[in-house]
Amino acid sequence: MPDLKHTVASSLNARYEKVAGVLRDLANSISDEQFWAKPFPFGNSFGHLVLHLTGNLNYYIGAQIAESGYVRDRPLEFTEKSKPAKSVVMKNFDQAVAMVVKTITRQSEEDWSKAYQAVGSDENTRLAIALVCASHLDHHAGQAIYLCFAVKQ
Repeated sequence: MPDLKHTVASSLNARYEKVAGVLRDLANSISDEQFWAKPFPFGNSFGHLVLHLTGNLNYYIGAQIAESGYVRDRPLEFTEKSKPAKSVVMKNFDQAVAMVVKTITRQSEEDWSKAYQAVGSDENTRLAIALVCASHLDHHAGQAIYLCFAVKQ
């Protein structure tokens, strides 16, 4: 019978990997030009959402739990004008998800209850921030689905 550590890690990792797969499939369905298109006068491009998700994961999980040293520039996630290649942006996103999965796998049962603190978050445990980041990923995946639909019109 699996223990709590395994259950938490496998459940969270499955969710992160599933949503990351959805985002990968969506990105593969659009061109580089569509990746950076902003179909509405408000909101973001698909590319900016992926930059934002990458920064979010690298900061809240990477810098704060894995102690990666990542320094976040949140405003740039929404304003990046250089439009890096979709393949580069998605590779960086995949690396962030892999880091999250590795970090989650390494947590002991006791680690999930450890105090957590980060700028921009009021979560107070590692488990809470892992759940919030998974929800955040899900939220923006929904936006990405809609953006893909809009840029293909």
